Amino acid sequence: MMTRRLRLIAALLAGLGAMTDARAADYPITPQAVAPDSWAVIADTGYFTPQNGGFLVNTAFIATTEGVVVIGSGPSRAFGEQYRRVIERTAGKPVRELVITHKHPDHFLGNQAFRDVPIRAEEKTTAMLRNEAEGLAENLYRLVGDRMQGTEPLLPNAPLTPGVREIGGHQLEFIAVPGHTQSDIAVFDHTSGVLYAIDQVFNGRTPTLPNASLPEWFAALDRLEALPFKTLVPGHGAVTHDAAPIRATRRYLQWLDATLKEAARRGLTPTEVMALPIPADFAGWAEARAEWRRSVGFLYARYELAELPALAAPDQPTD
Repeated sequence: MMTRRLRLIAALLAGLGAMTDARAADYPITPQAVAPDSWAVIADTGYFTPQNGGFLVNTAFIATTEGVVVIGSGPSRAFGEQYRRVIERTAGKPVRELVITHKHPDHFLGNQAFRDVPIRAEEKTTAMLRNEAEGLAENLYRLVGDRMQGTEPLLPNAPLTPGVREIGGHQLEFIAVPGHTQSDIAVFDHTSGVLYAIDQVFNGRTPTLPNASLPEWFAALDRLEALPFKTLVPGHGAVTHDAAPIRATRRYLQWLDATLKEAARRGLTPTEVMALPIPADFAGWAEARAEWRRSVGFLYARYELAELPALAAPDQPTD
């Protein structure tokens, strides 16, 4: 159900955008074949704007003999509806199920277009969305505007258990790799050799860290790099056939971690940290400075707290 506050935001947007039809504004959804019967849709690498309609995350779909498995539904109802039409036209088969890999809004706010099929997510993701989905949707309404019209959070309705499932001739492994959020699922198709690495891996786009646990993220990257994949579909950025984006994501996170630790040791203020130089290896990535500032805002207090001297325990009374 849409909350009263979300209804008010939607009504305001409808009034402001009355001269346009948000549903009529097509998203640039162009499937790219990544293996037989397998496609990825590569998104913009910027930040949320009315112009891109929130379409920032790569999505994918696999045509099995039992129907199409879809990975991610996108940022809005309008996107999801258009995406489903593209999927079924491209694959020539109906959608079998939708997989939601984690809780971020650009991955699940297209769910309304798939309400007639199982929408699978790990239980921890579904539990978080019960509490957070409305707020995440409200935020995207504010950032994206008119193209969000008609979008309401639709929660996953079926479990997604880590492990291997055989679906219509494809051995799909659903791998729990938390780190980007508290619950993340990557998908490895053993049949085609395609790894759908979701937002654990960025390629030419600066990682986003609002819910990050860096120790878990490093472990996730190690696990993904060890897989015998032939093709890598990152959460953001171009498809590759090697592990270079995994390694680049790891190097960026290592730099970020070391830089924040050193800044806290030196007693720098958040404003000073935000102004620090970004290495050339990362400075050319999309949203490099903006994401660095956001990451400082999300994470720096943890590093400052870690630098505080341990408080001595009060003396215990003696007899």
